[in-house]
Amino acid sequence: MTIKEIKDKGLLLFECISGSRAYGLATSKSDTDLKGVFYLPRSEFYGLSYIPQVSDERNNEVYYELGRFMDLLSKSNPNILEMLASPADCILYKHPLMERLNIKTFLSKNCKETFGGYAITQVRKAKGLKKKIVNPMPQKRASVLDFCYMLEGNTSAALKSWLEKRNYSQERCGLVNIPHVKGLFALFYDAESKTPYKGIVVNENSNDVSLSSVPKDAQVIGYVFFNAESYSMYCKEFKEYWDWVDQRNEDRYLDNKQHGKDYDAKNMMHTIRLLQVTEELLRTGELQVNRSNREELLAIRSGKFEYSVLLEQAEALIQQIDFAYEQSTLPESIDHQKLENSLIEIRKELY
Repeated sequence: MTIKEIKDKGLLLFECISGSRAYGLATSKSDTDLKGVFYLPRSEFYGLSYIPQVSDERNNEVYYELGRFMDLLSKSNPNILEMLASPADCILYKHPLMERLNIKTFLSKNCKETFGGYAITQVRKAKGLKKKIVNPMPQKRASVLDFCYMLEGNTSAALKSWLEKRNYSQERCGLVNIPHVKGLFALFYDAESKTPYKGIVVNENSNDVSLSSVPKDAQVIGYVFFNAESYSMYCKEFKEYWDWVDQRNEDRYLDNKQHGKDYDAKNMMHTIRLLQVTEELLRTGELQVNRSNREELLAIRSGKFEYSVLLEQAEALIQQIDFAYEQSTLPESIDHQKLENSLIEIRKELY
């Protein structure tokens, strides 16, 4: 099922503009994100083809089946609660049955964890991009040879350099495993044979060293250590970096690179926004999606603050949230039975 089919078949229950435009934080570069709620025809709902949600390729448009929507509401999901609390000018369509879902029914102290907890993960995410922005990786992946070292007395040398100094070819080298010692190998060299050893690696794309069979009288020329753990970690970071390059929003990346603060400024803006929303929600019992401090939040987005300053602000907000939680008059949790009864009644009327 597609979003178009949902609308063409009259299955739409709710549709709203979400994201930055709903928060009042849109810029000239902002996309228009849409979210919605739909229901399945009776045969599909009772059959084997239940569809929990439908989205476009970029996830800019996400529509939840009614049951999935209510399930996420029961878990105080921030995105879903924000949908239900959408500003009037952001609501594009609302079926009369959706009027039964009052936002206040779904607000509880659980929001401290779902809103505030999510915000804290965003702090880590924002800083986690520093490495990618400041330290781009070369397109060619390093090889196993780059993580091999030659033991020399009480120190070590990069194996590639050690081989180059002696004009040795890695293809004519042979490695033999040293029993009971992880990552350490005896190194042999055959400069003359037409069928030399297997080499240290089979080719540059190898993910491990190659072991050879050597004659009993062959002379050991040294000992090689392969740092397999570092190589594995490097390969993971290499893949993550180039996956990120393929998927990143280029305008957003250039913005982050330009302001030079080594963090994802858009993530930090939404982190502070979420923490402010959490404190306000616990203190007042209301969820205000559209933010009154647009200029402050957009200043964060443009990189006008050092990361340490934003961390201090976040920590202060977390303390305020803890205090507001203790004083809050919101219920401890949502009345799940009431929520389920609402879902059943809406289903009955739809079918």
